[in-house]
Amino acid sequence: MKAIKAIYNFVVGDIIILIGVLLAVVILALIHTVSFLAPLRAIEGIILVLVVLAVLVATLNRETLSKR
Repeated sequence: MKAIKAIYNFVVGDIIILIGVLLAVVILALIHTVSFLAPLRAIEGIILVLVVLAVLVATLNRETLSKR
C-alpha cells in the first residue's frame, strides 16, 4: 500500500489536481461528442487552460490556508 501511495504522490501529488484534470478531460470529451456543444470547439484550448488554472489556484489556496 505504501508503494501505491508513493506512486500516486509522485504522479499527481494532490486529489484536487487529479479530480480537476479529470473534470477538464470530461468537459472536453463532451464538447467533442455532443453536437449541441460543437460551437465551443473553437475555444476548447482556452477552456482547458482555464480549468487547469482554476484547479491549481484552488490547490494553492488550500495549501496556504492549511494549519500546517
